[in-house]
Amino acid sequence: MPRGPRLDAPGTLHHVMVRALDERPLFRDDRDRADLVGRLSAVAVRFHLVLLAWALLPNHLHILLRTPLAAPDGSYRLRLAPAMRRLLTGYAGSFNRRHGRKGHLVQNRYKSILVEEEPYLLELVRYIHLNPLRANVVADLCALDRYPWTGHSALVGIVPRPWQAVAEVLGLFGGTPRARRQRYREFVADGVGQGRRPEFQGGGLRRSAGGWAGVARLRRGREAWAADERVLGSGPFVEEILREASPPSPPLASRSVLPALIAGSAAALKVSPQEIAAGSRRRRVAHARAVVSWVAVRRLGLPAAVVARALGVTPAVVRRTLEMEIDPLTVYGITAETLLAAIE
Repeated sequence: MPRGPRLDAPGTLHHVMVRALDERPLFRDDRDRADLVGRLSAVAVRFHLVLLAWALLPNHLHILLRTPLAAPDGSYRLRLAPAMRRLLTGYAGSFNRRHGRKGHLVQNRYKSILVEEEPYLLELVRYIHLNPLRANVVADLCALDRYPWTGHSALVGIVPRPWQAVAEVLGLFGGTPRARRQRYREFVADGVGQGRRPEFQGGGLRRSAGGWAGVARLRRGREAWAADERVLGSGPFVEEILREASPPSPPLASRSVLPALIAGSAAALKVSPQEIAAGSRRRRVAHARAVVSWVAVRRLGLPAAVVARALGVTPAVVRRTLEMEIDPLTVYGITAETLLAAIE
């Protein structure tokens, strides 16, 4: 079955899981772990992510994060995909150079589950931070307190992590700062005997409907479709997220508009249409190509593969452009309306 696109929306909670290829080590030593943690802190700052929990295991890692809220004007730039790409691509390259290896490090693409906060935030914080204990990486809870490769050590006040949302998590327990840490640790201790929690791996409505058999029994009705492996939450939450994260697609335009769109972008940025369509890597041409990609896919609804062929690049290049933190139309003061008017 094809994998669905990433779900991302302003101010949403994500449980991200990354596994090494073929269950090989993702970290060989503390230098590797420190490298990953340093990169994690950097992407959190750069992309304005709220990091609530994280844990490094021998062959995988878990991260619980919240994306930033939308800007006052309602606009929102995708954060999760570019942040994870920067984190994993940078780490894999560093790992390969350090250990003299080549090829992929991570198994397939990372898994991300969009989570309903109210019932799951604290449960996931505890579940993620107990991973090293369940995996026998540490012997007991006291050893976990001192283990530097999870967010737990910051929450109990042993390892400072200024980029981690320590105050937000502890604030959910109430009382003085000391009491909050104590209550948090007691909460974690209460979860030691729970073992692995497969219910935290996503599933949306299937949890509340009694499994996939329950979903099948719904057959018809407003909740019949509200099940999604990319979401952990109730049926109404799944519906709300799918509406917000996957707005209706714009009307599909004809690919015949692409030559005029390329010509308009070329004129605006003072390059030639031939350069844009030939895959040139010149900076100004790359900006023109990004403008075409944004308008063609986001405003006209054309498939990325169709746009990529017209631009002489791969679909992956077009998709990376669509995940950019900065709208390329703003770089040279171009508006989508101006370009669209030119092709009408």
